[in-house]
Amino acid sequence: MAPTTMPSEPDPIGRSVSALMLGAIGIVFGDIGTSPLYTMKETFAGPHPLPLDRAHVLGVLSLVFWSITCIVSLKYVIVVMRADNRGEGGSLALLAIAARAAEGKAKLMTLVGALGIFAAALFYGDSMITPAISVLSAVEGLKVVRPELEDFIIPITVLILFGLFLIQRKGTAAVGALFGPVMVIWFLVLAVLGIRSIALMPGVLWALSPHHAALFLVNNGLNGFLAMGSVVLAVTGAEALYSDMGHFGRLPIRLAWYLLVLPALLLNYFGQGALLLARPETVENPFFRLAPDWAGLPLVVLATIATVIASQAVISGAFSVTRQAVQLGYLPRVSIRHTSETEMGQIYIPILNGALLVMVTVLVLGFQSSSNLAAAYGVAVTGTMLIDTLLIAIVMAMVWRWPPMRWRVLVGLFLLVDLAFFLANAVKIPHGGWFPLAVALAVFVLLVTWKDGRDRILAKRVEKAGSLADYLATLPTDITTVPGTAIFLTGPQTDIPVSLQRNIRHNRVRHERMVLLTVLVEDIPYVREARRVESLDLGHTIFRINLRFGYMQDTNIPKTLANARADQLGFFYEPMSITYFLSRVTILPTPGYEMAEWRQNLFAWMVRSSTNAMEFFHLPPDRVFELGTQVEI
Repeated sequence: MAPTTMPSEPDPIGRSVSALMLGAIGIVFGDIGTSPLYTMKETFAGPHPLPLDRAHVLGVLSLVFWSITCIVSLKYVIVVMRADNRGEGGSLALLAIAARAAEGKAKLMTLVGALGIFAAALFYGDSMITPAISVLSAVEGLKVVRPELEDFIIPITVLILFGLFLIQRKGTAAVGALFGPVMVIWFLVLAVLGIRSIALMPGVLWALSPHHAALFLVNNGLNGFLAMGSVVLAVTGAEALYSDMGHFGRLPIRLAWYLLVLPALLLNYFGQGALLLARPETVENPFFRLAPDWAGLPLVVLATIATVIASQAVISGAFSVTRQAVQLGYLPRVSIRHTSETEMGQIYIPILNGALLVMVTVLVLGFQSSSNLAAAYGVAVTGTMLIDTLLIAIVMAMVWRWPPMRWRVLVGLFLLVDLAFFLANAVKIPHGGWFPLAVALAVFVLLVTWKDGRDRILAKRVEKAGSLADYLATLPTDITTVPGTAIFLTGPQTDIPVSLQRNIRHNRVRHERMVLLTVLVEDIPYVREARRVESLDLGHTIFRINLRFGYMQDTNIPKTLANARADQLGFFYEPMSITYFLSRVTILPTPGYEMAEWRQNLFAWMVRSSTNAMEFFHLPPDRVFELGTQVEI
């Protein structure tokens, strides 16, 4: 399976803007939409608490407002979402765009690749922390409305998370239909609670002026800078707007943000600020204190549902990023199951689901509270935001070719904000922030090791194999020809399948029709049906077929061949007359090669652990024949 870069366009989305807006509200904004549960609490009652007076409350509210404006409304919604890879967004899509712009510049290519891969790796750390902190912060509302239930907070949280991961195998189509309406209710409740509190102290609206943020930073020095580590929690989830762009499109996400999500979030944050000024004793959990006593328990239930939805979006995102990484050649094949007959994007990856469940449970049991988890949260998010700024700078300058002054001013502003938040979160590293960085580093090593090892194997096979044309021209004539079609899965067009060589050398047979089939995964999300199959008659009833897929598409070989026309293939496809021949490679780690021995051993383990090609390409088990070879790297 080899990546290529030919252009294509995504299939058009046939749903209305209003339906897409509703879907976006349910999926895209879950993470940032549940941030009010803990942002203000951590800022004023976290590890670096601030005095509860007018200057500090207005200063923090001003920082929250302008951070959301700069990072979400300007950077992601207006600028970054312009950079789509044939309709798709996310770190790997941005990597593909920047990589194409950097072609021919070796050092820049290396830098772009490293940044994009590390941004994707950071997402895995974020995908573990988000479900833990979100659900835990919602269930902690019981401590406010039913103090006698405090001892049950951790067990209830673990039970909810266990159920969430358990239902992944069933798919989320039925539950997904409820996500939009529930989140609409959630944002309306946020707005109503905020308005109710602001009405009692409208003076908090003065925080809209940026001078309050400036005065806060100037007057508080180090404490003000450290407070930004909690303020950044208000923008966690901003990158999801870009990552999920391919599912809903720019316009529905932008409309949902400006018409509902942004106003609701700001009203709630300002409402919490007003409450803190009026009743400083509510600092232990200002969000739940916004509600009247009778609404406390219903609000806990609604908040829990909202955080489950937010967690579902992150888990689905982890599945999607993993599939993209596999298709682009950064991870070995894993078992990917589709949970919907109509929605291709709904997938389930068993090994990843189990790993996330274990890690999320460990986080909840280890950190015990959302305040402790907040120390680990933010590092991965701000790291991803910083990398996105560096990659979008390359896109602005080399793809869009904006005037230098224009893109330099914007990038300078984004870097100033991103660096400030990243450095403010860096102090969290000894107190839990090391966790997402450790996860990201481990994933990064896996990604680059697999990519490097795979490229080395391919290079060695091409180097040793010689010319495919010469090999086919010298096929032995004293071998038996058997009826049917033999399909040999192989790499690029210069590659001679190991399975073909072994079959002829040892079995001394050939089929009446032989096909050298290559799966090409392009760095675009979707390849149209018209470009899916490419066939070349090599003579002597031997064919070369390329099957092209986008990185968001399922590489189902039998289905693709069955849907192809006979004139596309060069022969009539008969499923029951076909035998698939696979090559299994065994890695022999050898000291003295360019790749360190520990990385060779890691790569060998990844090869052994990868899903069999038969399962990955959906080949019928009773029609597969596998032949192996050993390779030193």
